[in-house]
Amino acid sequence: MTQAHLVLRRTALVTGASRGIGRAIAQALASRGVRVAVHFHSQAQSAETVRGSLAGEGHIACQADLTDRAATGRLWQQVLAAFEHVDVLVNNAGIFLGHPPLSTGLDAWAEAWRATLAANLLGPANLSLLAAQTMAEQPELDAAGRGRIVNVSSRGAFRGEPEAPAYGASKAGLNAMSQSMAKALAPHGVFVYCLAPGFVETDMAAPVLAGPEGPGIVAQYPMGRVSTPDEVAQVAVFCALDAPPAMTGSIIDVNGASYLRT
Repeated sequence: MTQAHLVLRRTALVTGASRGIGRAIAQALASRGVRVAVHFHSQAQSAETVRGSLAGEGHIACQADLTDRAATGRLWQQVLAAFEHVDVLVNNAGIFLGHPPLSTGLDAWAEAWRATLAANLLGPANLSLLAAQTMAEQPELDAAGRGRIVNVSSRGAFRGEPEAPAYGASKAGLNAMSQSMAKALAPHGVFVYCLAPGFVETDMAAPVLAGPEGPGIVAQYPMGRVSTPDEVAQVAVFCALDAPPAMTGSIIDVNGASYLRT
């Protein structure tokens, strides 16, 4: 069986794929012959539009609230039933809630932390567990191993998020979880990668970039612009399909040199 044939039979679940980075990742994977499960939380019509835009056949759209552990389990079973196996999980879904420390009341502060950690850390952790246990029992495709998990983090995990501390903390936790899972799963042929984008030109970011803070944000980027969803998607697909196993556990900056870490 040729490698091209193997790529054609791969399947992927991409969370938060009804728009933005997730949509771009789903489209890029489909262009490589991957059957994609387009996950959405509430935007059913947008998810169906994305599904219809994907190259190839056999794609599905599926709804779940990933902060609900039972719903997460049902989502995974739904995708397994449709595809029979899942070779790639992309944990892209997440939220950003502002809660500046000096102007947020305790109740609002606690709720921001609860909601952010549930969506950005616990949801991906639960899906990663289900993926790991499934993938570890699958036959190896080729040098790519038995399966791959790609987590979408943020430069905020490293530089801090003063207006949304829970967001930075959730992404730092996602980084640590990714690396812990990479160590645990590598002996079983399951590889884990993590991307750390900065600002990306998406519908969600558009109001901020168009507002009074926009010029200051763009000024952080030596290219004179923020990243595009397609640029992040290229890196995600590389990790999902092409990256060598020796890169497992890597956290890859995709922030246009807007934040450099050592």
